Amino acid sequence: MSADRRDSRQAALRERLATLGLDALVVQSLPNIRYLTGFTGSSGLLVIRPQDAILVTDYRYASQAPREVGNAARVEIDQVNVWDRLKRVVQERPVGIGGFEAHVATVKDRERLEGFGVPRWEPTGDLVERLRVIKDQGEVAAIRGAAALATEALAEILPSVRPGDTEFAIAARLEAALRQRGSEWHPFPTIVASGPRAALPHAGTSPRAVEQGEWLLLDFGAQMDGYCADLTRTVVVGARADERQRQVYDTVRLAQRRALENVRAGMTGREADQLAREVITQRGYGEAFGHSLGHGLGLEVHEAPRLSATAEAVLPAGAVVTVEPGIYLPGWGGVRLEDDVHLAAEGPELLSDNAVDLVELL
Repeated sequence: MSADRRDSRQAALRERLATLGLDALVVQSLPNIRYLTGFTGSSGLLVIRPQDAILVTDYRYASQAPREVGNAARVEIDQVNVWDRLKRVVQERPVGIGGFEAHVATVKDRERLEGFGVPRWEPTGDLVERLRVIKDQGEVAAIRGAAALATEALAEILPSVRPGDTEFAIAARLEAALRQRGSEWHPFPTIVASGPRAALPHAGTSPRAVEQGEWLLLDFGAQMDGYCADLTRTVVVGARADERQRQVYDTVRLAQRRALENVRAGMTGREADQLAREVITQRGYGEAFGHSLGHGLGLEVHEAPRLSATAEAVLPAGAVVTVEPGIYLPGWGGVRLEDDVHLAAEGPELLSDNAVDLVELL
C-alpha cells in the first residue's frame, strides 16, 4: 500500500499560496480535489487555508466523503446548495485575498464568489496541476497497473477481429474486456478507426466495417486508483501488410523507439518531440505527422508536461508522459503507436509493454 501523501501535497500548496500572498484557495477541479483529499465524488468544492482544508459536497456523498477523505479535510455536507455552504465556511475566518481556479471557474462561479464578502479574489492558474506533474511511487504504480490491464484487454479481443466487424463492435468488446479486468472507467472515448479513417488522428469510432487488408487503429485506455493509461496500437486485418504499409509502419516504429530510448528529464518538450519528428521527416513523411509527440498522464489523460514542437518548458524528473508518433495519409490510412513512460531521474522507464511488432490478423 502506497504512503498517504495528502498532507504533504496540501503543505506544498500552502507554501505556494503564501508566496502568492493568498489567504485561501477555492479548488473546483475534481481531479485536484481528489489529489488533495482522496474524494472521488462528482460534486465538491474545496477550500485550502493556512490552518485547514474543508470539503463541501452534497447529500449523495454523506457517507462516502468522510470515508474517503478521513483526516485530510473537514467534510461539510449541504442538502440544498453547496455554494451557500461554501460561503459560510469561507466566512468562518477573515480572508483578505482569496484565490480561485480561473481555468475551471465559470462567470457564474465568479459572481458567486464576489458575494462572499472577501475584499479581493485573484485568479490562479494550474497551482495544483503543477504539483501533480511529478508523480510519486504510488502514482507511477497505478499508471503501470492501468497499462498492464489495458494490454491484457487488447490481447484478449484482437484474435477475434475479422474483416466485416464494425468499429463499434470492436470497441464494445475492448471496452467490456477493460471493465471486466477492473478498469474504473474509460479515461477518454475509445478510438477504433479502420481503413482511410485511420488517417484521422482523433477519428472517434463509427459503424464502418473493417475490410480485408486495412489498417485498424485502436487508441484506448484504462483507469486504476483514478490514474490513467493511454495506449495506441495499429494492426492490419485479414491479410499480410503490403510494402507501403510496412514502410509507413516501420517509420513510425523507428521514430517511437528513438524517442522512448532517448527522452530524458531535463530536456525541453520541443527537444523530446524532435527525437521522433526527425526520423519521420528524414523518411519523407514530415508533413504527415501533424500532432505533438505526447502529453502528461495522471489523474487526467491529458496533463502537463507537453512534448511538442513549441514546448520550451523543461521536462521534470518524475513526470509520466505518452510517446505517440504517427503518420496520417488522407484517403489511405494512418499509423500511430503510443506507450507510457516515467521520466525517472536515472532515465526513461517504460510503464506499458511497447509490444509494437507489426501484427497481421489473419
